[in-house]
Amino acid sequence: MSDSPYIHNVTIENFESMVIQSSFKQPVLVDFWAEWCQPCQALIPVLHKLAEEYKGAFMLAKVNSDEQGPLAAQAGVKSLPTVKLFVNGQIVNEFMGALPEPEVRKFLDPYIQTESDHILNDAIQAYEEGNVQQALEMLNTALANDPQNSKLKINIAKLVANQSDFDSATALLDTLSAEDRDQPEVKKILRHIKLAHQLKDFGDPKEIEQRIIDNPDDLDAMFKMSSYMTAAENYEGAISLLLKIMQKDRGFKDDAGRKGLIELFDMLGNDNPLVQTYRRKMFTLLH
Repeated sequence: MSDSPYIHNVTIENFESMVIQSSFKQPVLVDFWAEWCQPCQALIPVLHKLAEEYKGAFMLAKVNSDEQGPLAAQAGVKSLPTVKLFVNGQIVNEFMGALPEPEVRKFLDPYIQTESDHILNDAIQAYEEGNVQQALEMLNTALANDPQNSKLKINIAKLVANQSDFDSATALLDTLSAEDRDQPEVKKILRHIKLAHQLKDFGDPKEIEQRIIDNPDDLDAMFKMSSYMTAAENYEGAISLLLKIMQKDRGFKDDAGRKGLIELFDMLGNDNPLVQTYRRKMFTLLH
């Protein structure tokens, strides 16, 4: 029996109270294991470490499948280790085998509300209410207590970038892992920072718009206007202009139309309907 308040051995007699009922208070991760199972022994320290680290954000329930055969059979366990996650009395996800720690974190995180998550939610609400400085202070305090939390870093970077503190935002994003930097939200912040630097030298958008009206073949004006549209989150307008540039002159600024489209598609993500629609149009022009 573990001395941790977050880890409990579970039997068929207390499964209802320890797992089903407890899962209405916080997620319960049930580990079906056995002494002879080597993958089980590899997974156990990972689960114990995370249970301690998350400090009650989830409970770890351990079921010795040799001693609790009927319970394992009732749960549909066919191989060991099998790990099932219960929320509000229901199994919401499961995995089999000894996953590495990063994969177990990825498995857990969509269902876990940590103290940092609560602070993040409060900070977002404060920001939306116009209390920008309060939101920033809350996020920085949370990050000091949870320095590896990528969600906090990303939201702080977004906030300070919106305040035009691009150096701080970039420095913070540089501390993220390669996987976190690949998130669409991070790419969007980086694109925002890049655009802000570009737009300093682009001039008045109204004048650029007039240039396009006066000369529909002014590719330089189209390119600059696409950047202004991206900054304003008028992504379809920006994509349309970049497609026109690509259609009119593939050699313009070293194929700037196609490169701009790819960068914008990458920022928006493959699941975005605009990307799905306009990527096909880009390929049609290419081929």
